[in-house]
Amino acid sequence: MDTTHLDPTVPRHPISVVAQRTGLTPDVLRVWERRYGVVAPGRGGGGQRVYSDADIARLRLLRDATLAGRSIGQVAPLSTGELARMVEEDLAARAEHRPEADRREFRELVEAMVVLAGQLDGARLDATLRRAAARLGLPQFLTGVAVPTLRRIGEEWHAGRLSPAHEHLASSIFHDIVADALRLAAPDPAGPVIVVATPAGERHVNGALAIAALAAVSGWNVTYLGADLPADAIAQAAVAAGAAVVALSLTHADDRRRVAGELRTVRDALPPAVVLLVGGNGAATLGRDLLPAGVEVVDTAADVPHLLSRYADRP
Repeated sequence: MDTTHLDPTVPRHPISVVAQRTGLTPDVLRVWERRYGVVAPGRGGGGQRVYSDADIARLRLLRDATLAGRSIGQVAPLSTGELARMVEEDLAARAEHRPEADRREFRELVEAMVVLAGQLDGARLDATLRRAAARLGLPQFLTGVAVPTLRRIGEEWHAGRLSPAHEHLASSIFHDIVADALRLAAPDPAGPVIVVATPAGERHVNGALAIAALAAVSGWNVTYLGADLPADAIAQAAVAAGAAVVALSLTHADDRRRVAGELRTVRDALPPAVVLLVGGNGAATLGRDLLPAGVEVVDTAADVPHLLSRYADRP
């Protein structure tokens, strides 16, 4: 099986596709390459430019940085990781000053997503979420739209107004969108490492995927392990990867003492210098009395970039 299409560094996209995916015209792309060396595309059989997924991810970051008011000459020398952190800071600053009209737009969009899920209209739900992700950028999409939408759909499910089929439809669409974003992210090779998973017994992965994607666009090198992993496997992977942070997602914690014991086992198996973050509704329901020492709870998805920036430069 040929897996080269999965490698984000393999050039395979013509300039027309890059223009469509980044919103930059072919003329702008050529000028940026010639004057500033923003990316180094390969050449196809006929000598035409071909770009990798990593090139596209970097060009999107450059576009976002210039739209914020910076000149291309100022941002072109930055690494992809530095660009991602700058763009994230710009988004956070704009969010702090986002007028009520924009916050209302988020709420209305979330309610529209709940309606589409209730109608089992997967095609429109997928298209609307992808447009929102492209317009808002991944951090704002995750914290302002996707996570609140999944929370609302979960509430409707538990209230008996939606069925498991509605929840599974929305969850699978969200999974695909965020997984695509995670594959396209181009972290700094010299950046810190984060291992992301869900602990044993936790099979819901969307929270973990959201953390992984937010980390990736913040310049972290992400080792995403998936769902339902025993404590020793998580710790062994963290040590092998040289992780600075391990992030676990808990959607449910029905057996609170068992879950707390699992977190304690992970914490004890990790080197003391490795930070252990735990997020999700399940983490919030554990309570401080059951939370093991040395485990930091992530209250909301919006807190993830700020926490990661705090730990990015730790030795």
